[in-house]
Amino acid sequence: MNTLGGPRAAIRTRPTAAVLDVVIPVYNEEVDLGPCVRRLHAHLSAHFPYPFQITIADNASVDDTLTVANGLAGELPGVEVLHLAAKGRGRALSAAWSASSAPVLAYMDVDLSTDLAALLPLVAPLISGHSDLAIGTRLARTSRVVRGTKREVISRAYNLLLRGALAARFSDAQCGFKAIRADVAVELLPLVRDTGWFFDTELLVLAQRAGLRIHEVPVDWVDDPDSRVDIVATALADLRGMGRLGRALLTGALPLADLRAQLGRAPLTGPRAQPGQALPGQALPGQVPIGLPRQLVRFAAVGVASTLAYLLLFVATRGILGAQPANLLALLVTAVANTAANRRLTFGISGRRHAGRHHLQGLLAFGLGLALTSGSLAVLHAAHAAPARPVELAVLVAANLAATVLRFVLLRLGMHHRRT
Repeated sequence: MNTLGGPRAAIRTRPTAAVLDVVIPVYNEEVDLGPCVRRLHAHLSAHFPYPFQITIADNASVDDTLTVANGLAGELPGVEVLHLAAKGRGRALSAAWSASSAPVLAYMDVDLSTDLAALLPLVAPLISGHSDLAIGTRLARTSRVVRGTKREVISRAYNLLLRGALAARFSDAQCGFKAIRADVAVELLPLVRDTGWFFDTELLVLAQRAGLRIHEVPVDWVDDPDSRVDIVATALADLRGMGRLGRALLTGALPLADLRAQLGRAPLTGPRAQPGQALPGQALPGQVPIGLPRQLVRFAAVGVASTLAYLLLFVATRGILGAQPANLLALLVTAVANTAANRRLTFGISGRRHAGRHHLQGLLAFGLGLALTSGSLAVLHAAHAAPARPVELAVLVAANLAATVLRFVLLRLGMHHRRT
């Protein structure tokens, strides 16, 4: 492994060694597992020019999934089975990738929603050494996707929230179609704490912060109508994961500097500028424009992501908690993420200096936003005992817009003159 940050050498393996290990994590998939593995094996045999392995990672299935998996391993060459005693897709992937000897590791969901024609373009940059991780994206302009409006909105809201709260630069964190170089996985996997659905996001955020190159492949994707993912539970778990990861990044609990020094790609050398100056046509690294118009644009982008996340969380918890408690929870979670995102992206402040003061200002803005939204809900419910849900959401959006203006004024007063 190149520890100097330069381009990685192309992978060279013995003819009999598997270059690619495709992991399929499964839980109670006795019906779909056989057709999935046979189809994947046939595709790889016909179209993949390197030796491969397929690993079925059974994480604590209670039906006949393990029996089916063992039958496939006896039937098809290059199919292996890994059985885990505990559930969790992230746990299954981490265990399977850690145990594999292949230099390139991938995974895909058992429903094969992604067209397999994208598999070779996904892993080719990793085999050549051009990239370190690769993801399929359903949000590229050239992707072709068939799925319901609800899943489309949730997916786009989640990825917008990632961009605002964690400064993510990859487009689709949730697509079940990803690959990673084994030498990179060895360093990153011990730092990934999530064992469920947030595993992908946490891995990608760490990779980005470590300066690794993430390759994106537009995919053709057809939603599986029989998907068993609990959307509400998964959304809440993802929000908790984002909060935990955000705190770790903010407090410096993760060894990102060491990872960047060991794995990151060094900057390209070129014409030198004097300290504090930029070359023509360039901006200083990490510089955030201080002019009001550009700050407003960045603040608006963060605000859109926060509002979508707020509405998603409110709708997810409204039926469980009631209108007012759901509003409190949704506003509090997104307010903390919003302050952290604006601190970094809008006002260009990094590090922990004055972080406590800035978050107190954010909580003050949260209090004003809570008063506006709760007051609006109270007035609406006083006028109509059971208002229609679209009317309720429209009132909340209007109240949030007013709260957003107040938030910008407060944050700009507190942060604008404290840039590092």
